[in-house]
Amino acid sequence: MKALIENDAILNAIRENFDEEIYLVGGAVRDFLTGKSSFDRDLLVLKCNVKEFSKRLAEFFNATFIELDSENEIYRLVLKDKTNFLDITRPYDGSVENDLKRRDLTINSLAVNLKTFELFDVTGGYEDLKNGILRCFRETSILEDPLRILRFFRFQALYGFKIEENTLKMASKYAHLLDKPAVERKNYEILKLFSGEYAHEALLSMDDAGILEILFPFVKDYKKVPPNTHHHLDLCHHIVETVKQIQEAYKTSPNSVKNHLEKCDFGAHSRLAHLKFAGFLHDIGKFSTWTIDETGRHRFIKHDDVGAKLAKEFLTQAKFSKKQITYLCNMIKYHIYPSSLVTAPDVNEKAMMRFVRKMGEDAIDIITLAKADRLSARGQAITDEMVETNLANLDKLQNFYLEKKDAVVIKKLLNGNEIMQVLKIKAGPQLGEIIDKLYEAQLNGEITTKDEALAFVKKFKV
Repeated sequence: MKALIENDAILNAIRENFDEEIYLVGGAVRDFLTGKSSFDRDLLVLKCNVKEFSKRLAEFFNATFIELDSENEIYRLVLKDKTNFLDITRPYDGSVENDLKRRDLTINSLAVNLKTFELFDVTGGYEDLKNGILRCFRETSILEDPLRILRFFRFQALYGFKIEENTLKMASKYAHLLDKPAVERKNYEILKLFSGEYAHEALLSMDDAGILEILFPFVKDYKKVPPNTHHHLDLCHHIVETVKQIQEAYKTSPNSVKNHLEKCDFGAHSRLAHLKFAGFLHDIGKFSTWTIDETGRHRFIKHDDVGAKLAKEFLTQAKFSKKQITYLCNMIKYHIYPSSLVTAPDVNEKAMMRFVRKMGEDAIDIITLAKADRLSARGQAITDEMVETNLANLDKLQNFYLEKKDAVVIKKLLNGNEIMQVLKIKAGPQLGEIIDKLYEAQLNGEITTKDEALAFVKKFKV
């Protein structure tokens, strides 16, 4: 730990310039020991006025001081880069050991003295960390905050650790309490889970514990759709496999694609996290559109459109943001689009340009989802050649987008008010229809100037 702390500029500055008894505790210790970067460092300070110490530390780092809880003496410093944080408090009952015993997972119950580099481990957390085990050592911690159940699976998704059997039983036992935490807190944990490399493993563990259907009631319908000639897996496992394949596609993508998927455009979590969540949702419309024709083939006509509507209802009720809902529903609505385009017999540059204009910033995401969906459906009617051809053509479409994206900008040539003035009409369904048709004409490249747009709308009978 000595080298890890000395190599951390922030912690080393604290240990060299402040004489108080200070301990790094919890997640930052866990991250350092597993070789991960940590930007959110929790500090325990003993035998001093914590508020005064926090203010001195804020002044030293020229950081923003925030009082989170004056009664329990919990303070936060936001450093100048807006990336690094320090959360500072006193240990429970004045004892580092007692503070560690009040936590949930053993791997989060570790502390290091910044002066002596001594590791405090009162629950066997270091051994569990080395062995890749997630163990809850205090059942009452779940009753204090049921959200900790989701944290178990979030850590599995992030680290690929195995959840110890008794901990899994605890999660199952108290799963009914997951309606207690605020939905915003649950949403954060859900997206944190999907940001993990092992999200697919965490989803399967959640299902084993009976939690998946509590959080996502539509999973019950997933489980009703069996394998078929196009899908070697039942729908529930196809969905989980899609999440896995999105991660695999990301890992093997060029840097330009990785950089795009790592962007945080919808809040605190990356596009990749949201895309894997979209992968989990992308066939939500299949059960309600499921039919079997006279040949025995399973069909899911318009499941993409139906799914986007169902997802919007669920996501709105779950209080995801408008930006998140728009993105996730677009991924669901258009997840068939890339493969349909590249397998069409008359695909040409004009059709691909329409794709680039239509999908815009989301083009890479939807292509990645299409690749993952293809790799997750390997029924007996799907040959290896079909899969390889489809993937190769999706790669071509992706390269086409990367080449053309900077030259393509779609902006409204006429707004609703201008159309109403030109046609002397009021707001209503007809106006919406004209706006949609004008946009489609722009996507197709048929209209590129304002004069052309005016001529186009004047053709409508009102």
